[in-house]
Amino acid sequence: MRTITKFALTLLLLVSPALAAADDLPKKPIRLIVPFPPGGPNDIIARVVGQRVSEITGQPVVVDNRPGQGGVLGTDVVAKSAPDGTTVGIVSAGALVISPIMEKVAYDTAKDLAPVTLVATVPEMLVVATSVPAKSMSELVQLAKTEPGKLNFASSGPGSLPHLAGELFKLTAGIDIVHVPYRGAAPAVNDLLGQQVQMTFLDLPVLLPQIKAGTLRPIAIGARERAVTAPDVPTTGEVGLPDLLIENWYGMVAPAQTPAPIIAALNRITTQAMADPTVQQKLAEQGLTLEPDTPGHFRAFIEAESKKWAKVIMDAGVETAK
Repeated sequence: MRTITKFALTLLLLVSPALAAADDLPKKPIRLIVPFPPGGPNDIIARVVGQRVSEITGQPVVVDNRPGQGGVLGTDVVAKSAPDGTTVGIVSAGALVISPIMEKVAYDTAKDLAPVTLVATVPEMLVVATSVPAKSMSELVQLAKTEPGKLNFASSGPGSLPHLAGELFKLTAGIDIVHVPYRGAAPAVNDLLGQQVQMTFLDLPVLLPQIKAGTLRPIAIGARERAVTAPDVPTTGEVGLPDLLIENWYGMVAPAQTPAPIIAALNRITTQAMADPTVQQKLAEQGLTLEPDTPGHFRAFIEAESKKWAKVIMDAGVETAK
């Protein structure tokens, strides 16, 4: 995952101050769509960043939770909203990239949505149940190769990022492990704690309580750098699998026909909000890394992620609903 440096972020903010950018926005409340229930990463990001955007612009930012179909329903609400700058969404990789590959959705990410900025990333962490004898990646891979098809991995559902992370693990490590899908992360973790499944990839914040309690054993995180909240856990690159990079990400999007000056204004205001130390601290505590971006670079990033996961789905022979 690439990042924009603090110097580059400073340049973004100096090009046009956020207060001046606010003049390009309608003098109306901004509706911030969150395509998941309250309490999840999308919701936390929206409320923390949205509050600061409201303070900068002097306009209300109203978080509107529209859960359903793994983020697809709320994303479709954004796509079908008036392109006037009053409706944007904080959407994750699943709804923007993976779901459109795996199933029929009512929107085309490239045609119906306008990227504003990448907002944050969170690494997927590979953990194993305490009953699994492997204590490192090399031991886990060797165990899987010794007993092909006997180990399994849990996911939060078919076609979810944790599912595809497991498939990418199989491809990069050359192992045979069995996918066990669940309806969400919570039941997957519960069965992992109950020793009914052997391993899983999930967002780092979801697993941190169990890791700190010693009830799950961390193996590696799918990021280029170690996580501040789990500094003792090596990256997949450090343990010999540099191509096993899996990070969930969250970005701001608007309806496709939103005028360029409004997109630029939303970008400048949002990146200024993300530069606020209080915002950074609150999101860092959730294991999230802020990733301020430009609309053009975010669009290219979405395209690259789509190609990456489409290839994983094809190479792994993952069944789709299309």
